[in-house]
Amino acid sequence: MTEEINFYLSEAEESMQKSVQHTSVELTKIRAGKASPAMVEDLRVDYYGTPTPISQVANIMTPDARTLMIKPWEKGMVAEIGKAIKNSDLGLNPMTEADGIRLNIPALTEERRRDLVKQAKNETESGKIRVRNIRKDVNESLRKLQKEGTSEDAVKDAEGKVQKLTDSYIVKLDELLSKKEAEIMTI
Repeated sequence: MTEEINFYLSEAEESMQKSVQHTSVELTKIRAGKASPAMVEDLRVDYYGTPTPISQVANIMTPDARTLMIKPWEKGMVAEIGKAIKNSDLGLNPMTEADGIRLNIPALTEERRRDLVKQAKNETESGKIRVRNIRKDVNESLRKLQKEGTSEDAVKDAEGKVQKLTDSYIVKLDELLSKKEAEIMTI
């Protein structure tokens, strides 16, 4: 097998791994009835005229399973953070305290749990689409190599390896989804 084919295979594996990691990060942002700093850390607040993630202007803590505490490093940011949380699609009501914000995470209703499972399935399907697109791009590159003189057997062998990679990363995405689904549906 040529170096170019090995390059495309390693590139495909790296890209598919990144796709799975991205999907994993996106799934952690879906709340499952438990307080998690990932729920709010990417929300943007106006920090001296610049939209800045909350995680860069405050500490986010979970004192218990149903509560998030956000303590800004500057007292003046409390109101800005509260406004950002109210305007977000989280559906949470921030309680302002002297030096921070307390968020009580309500228990999820059965309907809300189903909606979150749908959201998780959509995110996982997006990850699968990314993996399949990587497979398609690599296979096209391999076919170009064949036209440039690489042997047909080597290209077919490489396409088989790309398919095995694709299958393995889709299984990983399905495992992520089943874990998240169990987490969401657990009361």
